[in-house]
Amino acid sequence: MRFVWAVVSFVLAAGLIGAGIAQRTVWLGPSERTVAVDVEDGARYVLLDDDVFTALPESLEGRAGTLDISGDGAVFAAYGREHDMTAWLADQAYVRVSVADGEQAADIVATDTVAPEITPEDGQEPPTRDPAGSDLWFEEFAGDGALSQSFTFPEGGQMSVLIASDGSEPAPSEISLTWPIDNSTPMAPWLIGGGAALLLLGLILYISGIVHSRRSRGPRRKGLPVPKTEPIKVSDQIEGAHDKGVISGTPPRRAIGRKRRSLIAVPAVGLSLALMTGCTADALPEPTPTPTETVLAPENQQAPAITDPQAERIVADISATVAEADQANDASIAERRLTGMALTMRQVNYDIRSQFGDYAALPTIPASPIQILLPQAFDEWPRTALVVVSDEADASAAPTILTMTQDDPWSRYRVSYAASLEPSAQIPDLAPSYQGAALVPPASSFLAIAPENLAAAYADVLGNGEDSEFAALFEAEGDTFRTEVARVRDETAAEFTQEDVAGEIAFGQSAADTEPVALATVHNGAIVAVAVNRTERVTATDDLGVVRHGDRALEALTGETETAGSFERTDSSPLFFYVPAQGTDEKIRLLGWSSSVTAGTVE
Repeated sequence: MRFVWAVVSFVLAAGLIGAGIAQRTVWLGPSERTVAVDVEDGARYVLLDDDVFTALPESLEGRAGTLDISGDGAVFAAYGREHDMTAWLADQAYVRVSVADGEQAADIVATDTVAPEITPEDGQEPPTRDPAGSDLWFEEFAGDGALSQSFTFPEGGQMSVLIASDGSEPAPSEISLTWPIDNSTPMAPWLIGGGAALLLLGLILYISGIVHSRRSRGPRRKGLPVPKTEPIKVSDQIEGAHDKGVISGTPPRRAIGRKRRSLIAVPAVGLSLALMTGCTADALPEPTPTPTETVLAPENQQAPAITDPQAERIVADISATVAEADQANDASIAERRLTGMALTMRQVNYDIRSQFGDYAALPTIPASPIQILLPQAFDEWPRTALVVVSDEADASAAPTILTMTQDDPWSRYRVSYAASLEPSAQIPDLAPSYQGAALVPPASSFLAIAPENLAAAYADVLGNGEDSEFAALFEAEGDTFRTEVARVRDETAAEFTQEDVAGEIAFGQSAADTEPVALATVHNGAIVAVAVNRTERVTATDDLGVVRHGDRALEALTGETETAGSFERTDSSPLFFYVPAQGTDEKIRLLGWSSSVTAGTVE
């Protein structure tokens, strides 16, 4: 029987192992599914909805499809918020790819040509626009002739993928989506493992049978010597049978039953192993993940203008562009990333340095790391963000605080105010960057002072000190700008008095002609960026006398070193304040400032 059960085990083992191997080879299904996207010839832009990448019902859970693009020349792809993508394409005709009804692979994607929302004037073609480098994109990819990319979309927003060439040529026509298909075979390891166990059991039974067979053919024990036969009586024979008993080589019936049960139990173990192959780890219930609690934005609040990765890329490009402009003394390069007061200060500095090469350049804008990002929560345009970035290359340098604004979907973010953070600056509590903050109107009455009046009030404090009617609103402690302005004016006035000149000097201050930028803080306050102009005017008081100066900035801006009339120098200072809510005991605190000459005149 051992040989019989061994053969049964070998047969079952072969069947189970063969079935397991077949599941991983000849019966193995495809690992992916590819669907081609039909694109109208001549279309310059193709927009794919994010749900297209997860449209295939049998695709792996949590895995998005891969986008494969090929064509002649440049290939470009980028992804971002759907709202931003459609705004960027508002004046263009494009092909939109979305999810269609049906469960067949060929029906998963559908294309539709979208007409431009903003139509060009009669007789004009839609503008050609290269999508590369737009600040709207979360991430962009480029290739030459072909591009294959898998996208990881952030949660909680509707995303889209833009496909193009360079904006002037048609978009690549060969576009396909490939989804990974679940072709795993969880039963295969169990089948192969169960077959291996039965194979081992069959070998054990086979070896046991051989050993038992050899033992059963071995030498037998000799019987007792038989005495010589003599005639006996029948009665004696019967009595001997009762006295001596009958010798038998057959084991008792009970012993036979035990041995059979033990032999039957051995293949029963093998059968149990074979039946257990149907129990897999997949049959066990998997734990349900518990969602992590997150900070939620207020109801109906719009999305933040930019995300952290966007801000890192934008600030790095701003830093590189401004550094290039500083190196070349070229304001046209700086204009790509600067505007308003920040651009004016750079333009004047370039004019002076073009005449005096050793004149000090303005501080650079660091590239990273970003310490604080406070974007405006706004879906339309213009959009604004406040950033505090430190200098990774110079840990001793003060961090730079700046505001940057994007005027429309086709513009880049440009810095309007930039300053060095005060050493003792206390940044108020701000909303997280993924939530954003509201832009405070210039005339807001909810703050201790309206943003549009802040610069004029602070200028009055600079001129009148504690006698100013606004002095009680501002925190004097830690205000290094006010201290520096007073020191420079005192030193300049003292030097002017010592000189033998027939003239007089006067100082002035006023709000610069710039729009304030204010973003709300957590406790109903705001961080407000404004600018103040400070003037220094030297006037000759003797009809026969002249006034001279040794200021290279004035010389470069006016072309004169002396005059019988007057010289006036203007310095502009971007200022960042924390303005608390109205009705609180807090005072307005200066957070950062910078200063540079912006004008010079002679009369």
